[in-house]
Amino acid sequence: MRIATWNVNSLKARLEKVMWWLERAKPDVLLMQETKLADADTPVKTFKEAGYELVHHGEGRWNGVAIASRCGIGSVITNFGKPLRPGQTSDTGDDEPLAEARLLAAECGGVHVICVYAPNGRQVDSPFYEAKLAWYDKLARWINETINPNTPAVIGGDFNVAPEDIDVWDPKACHGGTHVSERERQAFRRLSSAGFVDA
Repeated sequence: MRIATWNVNSLKARLEKVMWWLERAKPDVLLMQETKLADADTPVKTFKEAGYELVHHGEGRWNGVAIASRCGIGSVITNFGKPLRPGQTSDTGDDEPLAEARLLAAECGGVHVICVYAPNGRQVDSPFYEAKLAWYDKLARWINETINPNTPAVIGGDFNVAPEDIDVWDPKACHGGTHVSERERQAFRRLSSAGFVDA
């Protein structure tokens, strides 16, 4: 099974490019993040014409995750199996990740596929950063409670973490900033304790 992931930064704006790439690359499953669509605006018909089923979890303006599959989609779960919380702030997000469409899971061809769009965190030690770490804790707990370790599973998406120094252009320049802080890296590494290997 070929599984791909792509932060499309607006599926509406990138739809033509996504469809071109699907025809060229022909992955079995495509995970998409930052779709920036409401569920009602999702281009299900366009994907169906290309041979893919599509499920989407979105709010409209920000965030949003989707899974396109040509090997079936079942057992769909959004937001850790809970309804999105109502937002408490008027900001553009990141400080309330449980009020934001950031997780979509489904079974595709016998494999549990989890698509994530982790919060950005903005600045170390800010409320946004703490909310990001809380979201990662929730993700790790949910995986341990939900995914049987003997079941094939893949988690992919935009993690907003550079796990190792080799993953950034200049480790000295990036040292201590968001995406490379030790607490974020530890949160990412906890996914390994659930049996995942960083590919």
